[in-house]
Amino acid sequence: MTAASSSPSTAPSIAIIGAGPAGLFAAEILSARGCRVQVFDRMPSVGRKLLMAGRSGLNLTHSEALDRFLKRYGNAQDWLEPAIRAFPPEALRQWTERLGQPCFSGSSGRVFPKAMKASPLLRAWLERLAQQGVTIRTRHRFVGWDGSTPVFDTPDGRISVHADATLLTMGGASWSRLGSDGLWADLLPEDTAPFAPANCGFMPNWTADFAIRHEGSVLHSVGLSFGGQQSRGDLTITTRGLEGSALYALSAALRDAIQRDRQAVLTLDLRPTLSAEDVLKRLLAQRERESQANRLRKALALDAPSRELLRLATPKNATPLQLAQTLKALPLSLIGMDALDRAISTAGGVRRDAVDARLMLTSRPGVFVAGEMLDWEAPTGGYLLQGCFSTAYAAANGVLGWLESSSSAIA
Repeated sequence: MTAASSSPSTAPSIAIIGAGPAGLFAAEILSARGCRVQVFDRMPSVGRKLLMAGRSGLNLTHSEALDRFLKRYGNAQDWLEPAIRAFPPEALRQWTERLGQPCFSGSSGRVFPKAMKASPLLRAWLERLAQQGVTIRTRHRFVGWDGSTPVFDTPDGRISVHADATLLTMGGASWSRLGSDGLWADLLPEDTAPFAPANCGFMPNWTADFAIRHEGSVLHSVGLSFGGQQSRGDLTITTRGLEGSALYALSAALRDAIQRDRQAVLTLDLRPTLSAEDVLKRLLAQRERESQANRLRKALALDAPSRELLRLATPKNATPLQLAQTLKALPLSLIGMDALDRAISTAGGVRRDAVDARLMLTSRPGVFVAGEMLDWEAPTGGYLLQGCFSTAYAAANGVLGWLESSSSAIA
């Protein structure tokens, strides 16, 4: 094992492991404060998951009121709140615009760069980091510590890298082909909770034939409710089940129920803009000789998969009243989740009780954690990226505070 060369500078040296948004943002903060920063990543290039997110429009954050925004983090709200208040959505928007990427808020309140893509933002960001002296080393897989020194496997063999502090930002356990494989959890077995899919698809208790016949169909603007929570949006039928942001918003509660009870009964409102009375009036206005399918299609513009779901959930000769009531509260049993690696994000990771208020591991002084490595989850809509940036901001400032307190103690 050989030690990587070090600079003669007396500035603190920081090793950041993971070159996603959290790692790069922490590198920017720390290098701007005079630290010598090296960023390591196992992949051949950086920001791969960020670039993938930008393919459908890079949703940076959300413009809703901060108090409402914070509630999106569920059980982790009080844990993440100090970090998000210290670096809130407006700060992220301003940071993006200082990189030459103006932003806008969509009709849903989601905030995007006007370019929509992640690549212009990432290019400008990497230029800034280079100007600040940040060194990025790819194809470096973190394999653990030699005492307190980080160790990496590289194309040139195994090396150790001296660092006065280390910040881990290696992501969760989904989309391993983009770099987040979650294998780092084996290095911190006492500090981590098991991974579970979040913002994922679910498998309804319907036949394979139904999924094949309706694959790619979209249930447009349906209402969803489960466990007192509600959401609304489009659901896409796939051969693996159902996907869509409205479903992702309820994924934590649905996942927990399936793990506990082996199923979760989701309630669909196929026409949330109409009352049950309005639905009934429209059905009764149709000719009696019309088939049920034609009544539903003409009166309510229900597509084929919606009509079939309604038929399966009602008696064979359902009355208009039964159809109206079921259409507004259609039960759909979910019996499983999509694979962990296919989830947009993951729950689990470094537990709250394993880090202090500075996001430093209590078991490893001088080692900090940020981003999706931490055990929090949030729905899509800008909350995921905001959480990564805000916890990186908190951890970077935690590093600076710890370095200052350590040097003061030595002095």
